[in-house]
Amino acid sequence: MTVKAQNLIWGVKRKPIVRDVSLHVAKGETVGLIGPNGSGKSSLLRLLAGLKKPASGTVEINGKNIAQIPRKALSRELAFVQQSAATDTNVTVNDVIRLGRTPHRSALAGWTEADDNAVNQALDRVDMATRRRQPWQTLSGGERQRVHIARALAQEPQVMFLDEPTNHLDIHHQIEILRMVRALDLTSIIALHDLNLAAMFCDRIVVLESGEIRACGTPAEVLTPALLRDVFRVSAEITMGAEDAAPHIRFAAQ
Repeated sequence: MTVKAQNLIWGVKRKPIVRDVSLHVAKGETVGLIGPNGSGKSSLLRLLAGLKKPASGTVEINGKNIAQIPRKALSRELAFVQQSAATDTNVTVNDVIRLGRTPHRSALAGWTEADDNAVNQALDRVDMATRRRQPWQTLSGGERQRVHIARALAQEPQVMFLDEPTNHLDIHHQIEILRMVRALDLTSIIALHDLNLAAMFCDRIVVLESGEIRACGTPAEVLTPALLRDVFRVSAEITMGAEDAAPHIRFAAQ
């Protein structure tokens, strides 16, 4: 599914957070949102997912204005994975993933074979099938993120939005999570802090600064020393990978 934003504007009281943003994401594309803290990444992601209502502008999923789609129907088309989620409730991995079936079930409907199949497939895709009865509280940070993604997959979406899915994870789990997302047959939009990870796993990168799009293009087109200096206020050397042709950023120590 395609995602198209046109002239999005949103803010809090009189403070503008997202300023006249237009964006088009093609079917099956993985797009990264990067920018300094406070640049509007999370807010834009929530506007695109329909979790915030813009002051003006529109968001379309496959040519349909999401403002005109009922929330439950929209949840069958797209899923949102937040940075982290904690609960003190005594639940299992399976309990968490079953929540992803909510958009597909009516209030009086019983659990169906289709629900079981969706949950089982989601568990398999994140390699957590053997952990399905494990208590949530016993999982590591990386395992919890995989379960959050599995819950989103149980919705059977065509578009997935992820807000800092690698936040607070060690480098092994960061790469593991993004490699898994990249392998999914979905349109994905991911807010990221780590520029090298964005270069490795995203087809295109959107750079936000003060709520506006500063640059948009392939990692090689966008991640230049000049842009890093101007937007992120850092000095860096860019080299191109021999195998993946992705830019590799080496930041100056001073």
